[in-house]
Amino acid sequence: MKIGIIGLGLIGGSLAKALKYNTEHTVLGWNRSGDTLLKAKLLGAIDGELTEEEILQCDMLICALYPQLTVDFVQKYAPVLKKGAIVLDCCGVKRVICHALWETAAQYGFKFYGGHPMAGLHYSGFSYSDVSMFQNASMVLVPPKDAEIQDLADLKALFTSIGFTNMQITTPEEHDRIIAYTSQLAHVVSNAYVKSPEAQVHSGFSAGSYKDLTRVAKLNAGMWTELFFDNADNLIAEIDGIIANLQQYSDALKNHDTEAMYTLLKAGSDRKEQIDGLYKA
Repeated sequence: MKIGIIGLGLIGGSLAKALKYNTEHTVLGWNRSGDTLLKAKLLGAIDGELTEEEILQCDMLICALYPQLTVDFVQKYAPVLKKGAIVLDCCGVKRVICHALWETAAQYGFKFYGGHPMAGLHYSGFSYSDVSMFQNASMVLVPPKDAEIQDLADLKALFTSIGFTNMQITTPEEHDRIIAYTSQLAHVVSNAYVKSPEAQVHSGFSAGSYKDLTRVAKLNAGMWTELFFDNADNLIAEIDGIIANLQQYSDALKNHDTEAMYTLLKAGSDRKEQIDGLYKA
């Protein structure tokens, strides 16, 4: 295939490298920064630039842009895309992407699939992209209602070839509800946690728990702001839920209620053990 990748940041750059290294497909790239595009060429991450002429010939386009930029880019080029071509995004939200672009795809005769590679780093940019980024990772796919089995099989084969070991099929609504908990809430909590004044004097007093909880506090504020507001209803529910849970621990301490604290801690520990058991089965 001729595959075009729009956006050569951390995810787009890693996809380009993985596809070039592991497959025989032709990989073309587009990026707003000419320096990044040149670097990708020099490092062999792409075969060449994804020009407007090349876009017309691509069998697959992978958009690794922010949500609104993804919608804008696809809708701009929709009238000239190859009939039957597959277009896939990599955004961390799905409702605002899929519902808009499924309609566009039906109008212009290409196929749109929502995608979310469950991999990444707390850094951004092509410089941090990695050919092995997706080893043993999960790829979430959100197919249209009229998706063809062969297309799903082809996508599974493609993503398996670059390291993904699990394909999760879902709907935009389920994706956004779950991701609010597994990803977005984690970033909010981590980002808020490091605002304690004690964070400035933690050296020598911290170990694994501090590192685990602060790993994703460093983030791309622009991107995550857009993601949070695109999924505000689900994220608000998760934030309000954790605030309510934390209040119970605070109340137990204020009331000197050791029994209540023990019950809270035991329930959380048991829940973690139960969840881990589910995924070992």
